[in-house]
Amino acid sequence: MSDSLQDRAAMLLRDFKGDGYSFGEYAIDKLGAQICDFGYNIVICAGHTARSTDLLDRVVREVFSAGAVVAAQFDAARPNAPIEDVQAMAEGLSRVEHVDCVIVAGGGSAIDATKAAVALHSLGGDLEHYYGVGLVTEALGRRDLALVPTIAVMTAASSAAHLTRYSNITNLSAGQKKLIIDDAIVPTRAAFDYAVTTGMSVSFTLDGGFDGVGHSLEVYLGATGSAAYDKIERIALTGIELIITHLDKAVREPESLDARTALGLGTDLGGYAIMTGGTSGPHLNSFSMVDILSHGRAVAILNPYYLVFFAPACERQLRRLAELYGRAGYLGRDVSGLHGRDLGLAVSEAMLRLAEKVGFPTKLGDVPGFDAEHVQRCLSSAKNPQLRSKLENMPVPLAPESVDDYMGAVLEAATVGDPTLVRNMA
Repeated sequence: MSDSLQDRAAMLLRDFKGDGYSFGEYAIDKLGAQICDFGYNIVICAGHTARSTDLLDRVVREVFSAGAVVAAQFDAARPNAPIEDVQAMAEGLSRVEHVDCVIVAGGGSAIDATKAAVALHSLGGDLEHYYGVGLVTEALGRRDLALVPTIAVMTAASSAAHLTRYSNITNLSAGQKKLIIDDAIVPTRAAFDYAVTTGMSVSFTLDGGFDGVGHSLEVYLGATGSAAYDKIERIALTGIELIITHLDKAVREPESLDARTALGLGTDLGGYAIMTGGTSGPHLNSFSMVDILSHGRAVAILNPYYLVFFAPACERQLRRLAELYGRAGYLGRDVSGLHGRDLGLAVSEAMLRLAEKVGFPTKLGDVPGFDAEHVQRCLSSAKNPQLRSKLENMPVPLAPESVDDYMGAVLEAATVGDPTLVRNMA
């Protein structure tokens, strides 16, 4: 990996989180100093990776080194953070006499569930009350409360849940995700030793890497007219380049710390991106496919097709993306004379070429269990007011009455794997 690219990523992350985020080698060894800031009684929520490796023991040692005690320890949520798991975690917290700090060690689902459980522990009520933007902060303000501090120890290069205001929670019976978006639930401190990710499977590595690309890509495409455009461009292009130039190596050489560090830095920058701007259509639709696809995989399959739909509104971004994918060897043709939709199709082809190279699905029709019901679920949920921010964040915003025509065409293109079927608005 280019040292300059790695250094640029590290500098951006330090600008983002300052001393509140420890990343890279020895990151876990700095937890004790962070714990000292919060108190004596610590609750630990441990995900699968933490429990199945020495990570949990390392976290416990850091608690003791800070002169604190483990007041309780729970298993964190299952993949996709089911509502039932969040409720169980909140109830577990309520049974502890006094909680000074919650440490969650796990992947994105474990951390998302802990964010929601901590809010539910403090505020009570039903999670439905908090889906949407800023509703946790609003409830805390009405009751003059503050959430228990949290320290998120990430174990997967993927969602960057340890850095963000987002908590994705799943209703398994309905096959639908909903989203809490609130600054109040951003973990108070975070740590990520990228070496931990050498244990990620090939499938999980690909899902996580492409999820990170999706975060940066969707925010970047939607940045036209933003006062923070230059900042978003630096974050997004650095993150995307780190991932697309190292994903193949991480698959071929899973123990490569160079590749794992690149993916960790790249997906972390994806988290920075979504704290600077918003994701849009692919993320919105992914919430309706939780029964057949991981979040990252759904986002990755959809992004090349949405890019064509967005293309007329973000040609400046497409030029830079074409340069990036060209340097990585995926563009395949001269695009200097292309504009708008045609330029979008060329970049879309490059994205699909990368997916094919690493053995990743390129169309929904190849996903076991996918059917017309999922398309209808996507279209219906896009009209849900609780998810309106995703619809409005699109570079080409859609009104609910236009969803069936234009989003429907994107989903049709993604179903059969033909980006030319995407329809562009006038």
